[in-house]
Amino acid sequence: MSAASDVTKLRDSFGERILKTVEFRGEQTVIAELGALHELLAKCRNELGYEMVLDVSSVDQFGEHPRFEIVYEIATVDDSKRLRVKAKVAEDQDVPSATDIWPGADWHEREVYDLMGIPFSGHPNLKRILMWEGYPFFPLRKDFPLAGRPSEMPDVASSGVAPLEGGPFVTCAGGEDTVRREPRAHVVE
Repeated sequence: MSAASDVTKLRDSFGERILKTVEFRGEQTVIAELGALHELLAKCRNELGYEMVLDVSSVDQFGEHPRFEIVYEIATVDDSKRLRVKAKVAEDQDVPSATDIWPGADWHEREVYDLMGIPFSGHPNLKRILMWEGYPFFPLRKDFPLAGRPSEMPDVASSGVAPLEGGPFVTCAGGEDTVRREPRAHVVE
């Protein structure tokens, strides 16, 4: 069995609900309708042997509709098969959580929610994981400004002394080129 044969089985089972399949450099990708995503992932786990989820990520296709794409990277424990499953998600849609299929999807889905604002229906603990509760923005969206947004949070993270000052690495903040600005081993002469 291979991921390519699994893609054929999924196409046979889901028919038109699989929008596209892609093979690139030996990697298999299935692009499915959002409505078929949970059922498709369950079939991958229960019938095709994908015992673990490696990653859940998202892509912001700013300016397109639907705007987002959710991406599940799944694999067998012995790493003999890997499969990427994608689905398009509009701004007002929820993605069905895969935590009932793979408990390991929990933190990945929370991270996608926290940084991109994509909610997961059925998630057991969907709250922010990196940003603080109540933060109104999603920093990985393409419309988030690079300089950040004003915040009500006090500046508690700054300190007078850098924690690694005098440590094994040094850097020159005003170096004339990138090589001199990069951290490097401290050389004692």
